[in-house]
Amino acid sequence: MSLSRMVATETLAGLMSLMWSVKVVGLGVVAFSLSLELLGWLLGRLRHKRSLNKVLFFPSEVACVEHLFSPNSARACICPLPHGVETSFSRLLCHILSATSSLDLCVFSFSNMDLSRAVLLLHKKAVTIRVLSDKDYSAITGSQIGILRKAGICVRCDVGSAYMHHKFAVVDGRLLITGSLNWTLTAVQSNFENILITEEAELVQPFIKEFHRLWVLNDPARFYKNLISDDEH
Repeated sequence: MSLSRMVATETLAGLMSLMWSVKVVGLGVVAFSLSLELLGWLLGRLRHKRSLNKVLFFPSEVACVEHLFSPNSARACICPLPHGVETSFSRLLCHILSATSSLDLCVFSFSNMDLSRAVLLLHKKAVTIRVLSDKDYSAITGSQIGILRKAGICVRCDVGSAYMHHKFAVVDGRLLITGSLNWTLTAVQSNFENILITEEAELVQPFIKEFHRLWVLNDPARFYKNLISDDEH
């Protein structure tokens, strides 16, 4: 075999080897890319499965909830209400009491004493609490808003003419509690109401933004500053 032919043969063999290597590398990249996509899909499915989504309906069965406020107490409650019964109201209380860092509450009417106890207990545990409520309903007999204020919890009421008719809470910036339920004894025990509880970020985030917007909008200092400015003009 001539020298030129040997060189050509070796060159061809080298090119074929290089092409094979490129093909193998290309297949490896494709396989790696598919593996990443599959991993992302699996993680997304797992996150979706872990997300909390619950619906509660009212009126709720009446049962003792004392154990939720004193879970480590050695003394058994002796009240006449049923004990050890899980109800829509007890589930709602559990989710509220799960707060460890913050609770943003926006509610039209707030007179339920057990819900007030839950908020006050969180306040004692140094959970940051902000409450938005309706100015007219905050002044009615039985409203818990004054009690929350007296305890040192930051409360703001609507400064405009529109009712603050929302009924939602955001726990730790991750859990949304919303629905038709006012935080009153009548709503809990006598009315047909609903509550949605979710950790879905695409649902939680708009409520966080709405609370922040309303909190700024109903800042009394901002309101009186604007009022004084209008009077001067």
